Amino acid sequence: MKHRRNDYIAITKETLQIEADALLNAMDRISDEMNEAVECVSSCKGKLIITGVGKSGLIGAKMAATFASTGTPSFFLHPTEALHGDLGMIGSEDVVLAISYSGESGELSAILPHIKRFNIPLIGMTRNAQSSLGKFSDIVLSIEIAKEACPLGIAPTSSTTLTLALGDALAVCLMYAQDFQKEDFASFHPGGALGRQLFVKVSDLMRKEDLPFISKETLVKDAILIISEGRLGTALLVDENKTLLGLISDGDIRRALLQEGFSLEEKISKYATMNPMTIKDENMLASDALVLIEKKKIQLMVVTDENNSVKGVLHIHKLIEEGIK
Repeated sequence: MKHRRNDYIAITKETLQIEADALLNAMDRISDEMNEAVECVSSCKGKLIITGVGKSGLIGAKMAATFASTGTPSFFLHPTEALHGDLGMIGSEDVVLAISYSGESGELSAILPHIKRFNIPLIGMTRNAQSSLGKFSDIVLSIEIAKEACPLGIAPTSSTTLTLALGDALAVCLMYAQDFQKEDFASFHPGGALGRQLFVKVSDLMRKEDLPFISKETLVKDAILIISEGRLGTALLVDENKTLLGLISDGDIRRALLQEGFSLEEKISKYATMNPMTIKDENMLASDALVLIEKKKIQLMVVTDENNSVKGVLHIHKLIEEGIK
């Protein structure tokens, strides 16, 4: 069975082909049982509980995570744990999805009669509808394959690939059935990129403290120091009520240096951008604010109230740092 190194590319391609064939063959066998399974789970008022042993259990755990993150309450229950008290986790309004390629897994078969005592739907994923699992199941989804990719025909390879893919298909069908949208997905993933895009507001990211304020009477030489200490690359020109009058950036000062007659003793208002663009809605999504910042080709946006009084500043670097896109 030992092969030369150059043979591994061919073996890899053969493995992928065998598993791809398993998926394509299964696609041709899809029947009304899938419709029944989708209707069963989508009408469930409780949870979708997935169970299985060994490799089937590992696939089942992944499936439970996929269902849970796409709008179908779900968790994985190991058959052995179920036999020792965890059957109490199954409720009268739940649905059980049991996975066993042979349909004769000892640990799984042992809990099937107890599951049926709850008088709840049981969906079985197995190659054999006449197996123990098949006979106990109300709905059977076939995971039969022609061959495993394993050269010994022993290690679950094609069969686990098909089981996983069929679980994904069921999850996708349920997303359609429940009209699951990206906003729903984001609510289950608030820390992910989509969650940040849909839920993080300007107020969550804007800097509110230690803002670099200057007056329009501030001299250029003093403004340079305040810009440096503020670490925003910009200072805010305000009046005594913190009403925004203008902005001055380090870039503005560098450009001013090229002007004839430039002096550090002049008032900064001579070189500032007066009446700059602002955001008055701090509840605006940070992703929308980023669109404005990029459109205007600026680095910093000032957040003000209706009276143009400064509430905070939002810097493009902060948006990028937080993964806002």
